[in-house]
Amino acid sequence: MLPVNCGSHADYQNFVIENLRKYYTDPDALARSTWDIIERFWYLDLSDTDVLLADKYSRFGPAPRTPSCMQRSYLLSIDFKVSSITEWAAQLKINPLFAILSGFQVGDTPGVGTFYDFMKRLWDSDDPHMSPHIHPMKTKVKKPHAKGEKAASVEKITVAALLPQLEKTSFSINDQPYASLFKIYRKEFLDVSVEKGLIHKDNLALADDGTPVVTSHRERKKCICKCKENGISDCNCDRYFSQPDCDIGWDSSRDCFYHGYDLYMLIDSQSDLPVFPHYSCASKHDSHGFLQAFFRMKSFLPNYQVSKVLLDSAHDAMPYYQYFRRKNITPFIDLNSKAGRPPVYKNDFTIDNDGVPVCPAGHRMRRDGIEVAKGRMKFKCPKISHTGGWISCTCDNPCSNAKYGRTVHLVLDDNPRLFNHPPRSSKEWKLEYNARTSAERLILSYGQRKKSFLPRSSGSSRGRNGLR
Repeated sequence: MLPVNCGSHADYQNFVIENLRKYYTDPDALARSTWDIIERFWYLDLSDTDVLLADKYSRFGPAPRTPSCMQRSYLLSIDFKVSSITEWAAQLKINPLFAILSGFQVGDTPGVGTFYDFMKRLWDSDDPHMSPHIHPMKTKVKKPHAKGEKAASVEKITVAALLPQLEKTSFSINDQPYASLFKIYRKEFLDVSVEKGLIHKDNLALADDGTPVVTSHRERKKCICKCKENGISDCNCDRYFSQPDCDIGWDSSRDCFYHGYDLYMLIDSQSDLPVFPHYSCASKHDSHGFLQAFFRMKSFLPNYQVSKVLLDSAHDAMPYYQYFRRKNITPFIDLNSKAGRPPVYKNDFTIDNDGVPVCPAGHRMRRDGIEVAKGRMKFKCPKISHTGGWISCTCDNPCSNAKYGRTVHLVLDDNPRLFNHPPRSSKEWKLEYNARTSAERLILSYGQRKKSFLPRSSGSSRGRNGLR
């Protein structure tokens, strides 16, 4: 192949204008939604792809398709909801608009093989998989008892053991087979969002969640041992797996098993934009998926500083709180009712689901500020009345003779999981945690792609340069 033709984004824009005027003389012939896509790709500058992938092409042979046009065409197929490469290649030949927006001359568009050849160049390894084909069978995920619940973790290592292990691990992006793909995503999407002020890398508030990505209807594996010939039908010998990086997981939103990946997304909650996507096997529990993604993000994006994390109850584990406190990161994590809480605090007080102390009479205490220097929160009796200048306790069974009633100080170090700042009962905590829905909103946009057998690129979303 010849060297890649590195054209500028202005060349692409001139090409689009010229051909739209030629083939679509009446602008009203195109729907408004189509014009929205045209405008989005008009600003989407992918010219850096030609530079980043230049060393993936030989200097000899026939001229290749321009990499930026191949990438743009693939992203267009996502916006136009065409999930099959074969179908998209056919649509490029039939529909002039698809060819023009991709940057191809009408009647001269790439075939199916050219798309797959381009995708291979994004993968920096001769092996298309990260795991060996032959490996032991994994522990099967069990169906949860209640509808809508997440499956229990099948990990062989606890969060308490995995977190310090990953914290000490230094990940290098150049050692990863997806290095080229990540560099394109960072250069053309993430860095552009930072430059436009959409993502503040010095003060990130990360919202996180995982979503199923289906790759096939069933797990394809076969025996390579001779146990069956010897009359053993249920052996535990190693198997040959066609998709070794995938396994079987549980989709709690659809209450069904699926085979594929778990896509764990780290998202900027202030802008609803993706920061770091990471694929794991389908059985990976979210509590482990976060750690795998988070520490890789810290290695691949060392200049990004996280100030807050917004996580659901699947991440409610004490090692999280202890680590975030050491790193001056404020956690906003929903409590998991199954994780438990101390039955009694300060001899005669219990702790409610959101970390608020409950007095012996069964009343939730009223928050009365926080003493930062002493690292504790103060709660006071909710039955104290200030009527007519008099202060009195209106409780039928007062638990203190003090003038201002019983007070309780929750020491944050006693249990950082339950006693956090801001407390879960405060408006500040609820307002901040509501931003975690950005994870659901972004992942919902990938809903149609879960049905595709080909995992979609995580670099595309809404707006200019595919991000906003």
